[in-house]
Amino acid sequence: MCASLSPPESTSTPIRVGIVGLGYIGTTVGGQLHRHADATIEAVCDLDPDQLESLGDEFGVPPERRYTEYESMLANANGKLNAVLIATPHTLHYEQVVAALESDLHVYCDKPLTTEREHARDLVERSAHTDLTLMVGYQRHLQTAFQLARDRFDSGPPRWVTASITQDWIADSQETWRLDPALSGGGFLYDTGSHVLDGILWTTGLEPTSVAASMDFHDVEQRVDSRAHLDIRFENGATGTVSLHGDLPTTREHIHCWDDDGALYIEGTQWGSRDIFEIETDASERVPYIDHRREQTRADAFVESIRGGPEHEPPATARDALRVTALTEAAYEAARTGERVSVGLE
Repeated sequence: MCASLSPPESTSTPIRVGIVGLGYIGTTVGGQLHRHADATIEAVCDLDPDQLESLGDEFGVPPERRYTEYESMLANANGKLNAVLIATPHTLHYEQVVAALESDLHVYCDKPLTTEREHARDLVERSAHTDLTLMVGYQRHLQTAFQLARDRFDSGPPRWVTASITQDWIADSQETWRLDPALSGGGFLYDTGSHVLDGILWTTGLEPTSVAASMDFHDVEQRVDSRAHLDIRFENGATGTVSLHGDLPTTREHIHCWDDDGALYIEGTQWGSRDIFEIETDASERVPYIDHRREQTRADAFVESIRGGPEHEPPATARDALRVTALTEAAYEAARTGERVSVGLE
């Protein structure tokens, strides 16, 4: 799933995109779409008038197509938009994705797709019965390290997985919606941790069946976790431990997957592409060559999925997102009750 170093020149009418939410993701992925030869930003929506003005100017969107309510943007979308980028707080995603799909628009939605299992199941059903693209913002699916790991485990999943990530998340999230569970749905696990769970599940093909968990909470209501430790059991008898700490000074990620032939280590710092190491049974290491410059951007993948039609599945689907949401919700329940909880994918 690699792209050329530069996006190809446009050969057709650009995909007309509206952006809902002009924070980090709306700005980053929106900027990729703005610069893409096969896409153009036609409308923007945000509650912050300064962001509307600044990003509207940057993306060349005229004032009459700058909205403070996404419903108004969608109501005026007929014939003017082909797709929507949803980059709003987590708990708002489901309602906005449904509204966009019902407006006959392709959707790129930031992770997590939803913060409720039933909503995730509903979007799986909706995506299965439409020709529209619904792509979820799990960008690890576009990184070569994770693709190589997925290729290795295509013939059989690993037996043991350990993973961890650290971040100065609590400090970074002060005075933002991320510490408001009504908008975030949870804490560090639902935010950065969502990427880690997705990376494990997507690359290995493992199906989680149950989870035990412990958490430290930032709030007295025990909804916003700052630290989480998950003990996961999988369908094939494999086990995994995932440790997430959102109150440490720097970002480092480690995912280690072991099978009878050794292990794959996926590691990295901050938010760049990850590196991969192959561990042999004699404990020796091999480092596969990776050309990170050839990895697709999220905009590249979204446009390609739309252009490819219903037979071209996006890199991260609603089915992928359902597994992450189901495991996440089970982990929160397990931490609060002290019991091992069924993941409940079915």
